[in-house]
Amino acid sequence: MRLYFYGGAGAVTGANYLIECAGTKILIDCGLQQGSRFVEKQNYEPFPYDPKEIKAVILTHAHADHVGRIPKLYRDGFRGDIYGTHPTLDLARLNLDDSLHILEDEAQRYKEQPIFSEEDIIECWKNTHGKPYHKEVQITPNIKFRLNDAGHILGSSIVEVFLSEGDPSNPLGADKKIKIVFSGDLGNPPTPLLRPTEFIKDADYVLVESAYGDRLHEDRELRKGKLEAVIESVIKNGGVLMIPSFALERTQELLFELNNLSESGSIPKVPMFMDSPLAIKATAVYQKYSDYFNSDAAYLIKSGDDLFNFPGLEFSLTTESSKEINNVPPPKIIIAGSGMSVGGRIVHHEKRYLPDPKSTLLIIGYQTSGTLGRRLLDGANEVKIMGDEVIVRAQIKAIGGYSAHADQATLLDWIKHFTGVKRVFVVQGESGPASALAQKIKDHAGFLAEVPEAGEAYELT
Repeated sequence: MRLYFYGGAGAVTGANYLIECAGTKILIDCGLQQGSRFVEKQNYEPFPYDPKEIKAVILTHAHADHVGRIPKLYRDGFRGDIYGTHPTLDLARLNLDDSLHILEDEAQRYKEQPIFSEEDIIECWKNTHGKPYHKEVQITPNIKFRLNDAGHILGSSIVEVFLSEGDPSNPLGADKKIKIVFSGDLGNPPTPLLRPTEFIKDADYVLVESAYGDRLHEDRELRKGKLEAVIESVIKNGGVLMIPSFALERTQELLFELNNLSESGSIPKVPMFMDSPLAIKATAVYQKYSDYFNSDAAYLIKSGDDLFNFPGLEFSLTTESSKEINNVPPPKIIIAGSGMSVGGRIVHHEKRYLPDPKSTLLIIGYQTSGTLGRRLLDGANEVKIMGDEVIVRAQIKAIGGYSAHADQATLLDWIKHFTGVKRVFVVQGESGPASALAQKIKDHAGFLAEVPEAGEAYELT
């Protein structure tokens, strides 16, 4: 039995882990590398394994850095099964369809062929299988798995993988049994919509994400007040509030909060625009799977409240409706993708309004190194957008409480609930946060913890 780290090791994005057991190979996630052009160019490289030999892929959740190379895997020969919760599969399909034209434009820049086509998406999705939380699923006699609620985005999962060698039907049992737990991305509870992250009691090996492994988030209870203050300030200044938002989860939570602020009269009436086709389509998926919501959100839905729609909010689905936002005078609020300001409609609004000192860019999600969002967050006075130099005079604000990722304290608490762990692998984080979390785990949880390097393999004993 072996575990290979082919993505997500030493980096936040590109999650891709291979398990080999009793002659069978399966993957946990197969995501895109995101960030600088150097990082993105890695998506065009051949997989470090033969896709034809992969029996199955288990998806932790629908973000592109976890699912974005599935169609490429199919193009290169994979014909196995793809598993995830029903919301994960629906949202992942939306994400892949949406990213297709972006990847085609990117391929032109790199003078490469696109890594996959629309046909690859359609064909590989014929082999998907939606599974509920807490149900054991047998892949082979020696490999089974179970999904648990990660509380990160709708349908996100912590994956328990159960491995055995020998003949499982033997009355004496298999020769060797091992359990590996993959955190995927863990949530930042409490959230307005989702249930809290579930705890797992035992494992031999644990892979834990570490995007925020070296820091603590602001108190989530304060975030609505901070959002209200930013909105009131922008309206008073007569400017534009731009919010780069990830289409999955952050946008839906933000709409939920704006709904509350609007209905309670906490903020003045002001035009609000949801300028993201993917976010609009994803919001419909959220409405479809409301049984995944926490009890408070479920209660509001049953009472007839439309959580994601309220007076003053307009959905800009077409390019023409997006352009018409420019004709609406400030003050106004624009929510648009992408969340890291890498492509998407938000960059058009940033190019237009970043030079305006009356306006504000509000960052509410993780910004990977090398992205435009990260440069703005780090205080750049001038940035290049669509080939043009843009002076930054707008205010740049951030509210950490809206992050959908667990912070250091939450990650450590999750690890502490385990017993019997032989080793913890700290993944899906930059080197600083990953190393900081590994040290915390050693000091406070008492488990061996390390930060694996890309391409490393471990014999599971």
